[in-house]
Amino acid sequence: MTTPDTTKLICLPYAGAGASFYRPWTALAGDALEIVALQLPGRERLIDEEPYHDVHTATDGLLAQLRERLGDGDDHRVVLFGHSLGAVLAYELAHRLVAEDDIELVHLFVSGSPEPSLGRERHATGLSDEDFLARVGEFAGYHHPALDDPEMRAMILPTLRADVEMHEAYTPSTDLPLQAPLTVIRGEDDDLVDYEDAAAWSKAAGEDFEHVEVPGGHMYLADSAPSLVRLIVSTVL
Repeated sequence: MTTPDTTKLICLPYAGAGASFYRPWTALAGDALEIVALQLPGRERLIDEEPYHDVHTATDGLLAQLRERLGDGDDHRVVLFGHSLGAVLAYELAHRLVAEDDIELVHLFVSGSPEPSLGRERHATGLSDEDFLARVGEFAGYHHPALDDPEMRAMILPTLRADVEMHEAYTPSTDLPLQAPLTVIRGEDDDLVDYEDAAAWSKAAGEDFEHVEVPGGHMYLADSAPSLVRLIVSTVL
């Protein structure tokens, strides 16, 4: 066994987002953690690739991408973070990583998501474009200005629809508790995920579990990145 390298914080995007959302986290984490933001197809540099429609297929691709980013020859300490759709992607990826001989899963952070077996009660899949965007905006409590530009909207909408479909159709691959510490984070004013939905993640935890409430709504992390990164760093180091 070789000596583990710097602990890496692997970040998974929420619906419609790309890896660039996490770019500012590199400066916020400093030398404490190395930020590795994974990219889903259908956005940013992968804009021409077909987006995933299934969480488990997406997990296959994310694991392959992470393996490529980590490289060979070293042992790796990794922390996972995902928000909303990213939370279930991180959860599924976490179950894969605990079986990897050269990877130590230090901690899983899930944010803005009910416990996996609960699913989401209200859906946007199948709605017209206008109703779909209104429902997604209602879910998030946030409207992205790019959706007001017709050309940008035409570019973004297919990927956003695929992401939402993937999240709403998700069923967990296992009901076994995760053999790694787990922290669930929820914005205390989140109207999409209530306190009990978040607290239910305790059923998925096989080791230490913590439930943290922070100021803000469902998209609290858009305005609270410094405090969120501090929370992650203080928990794992």
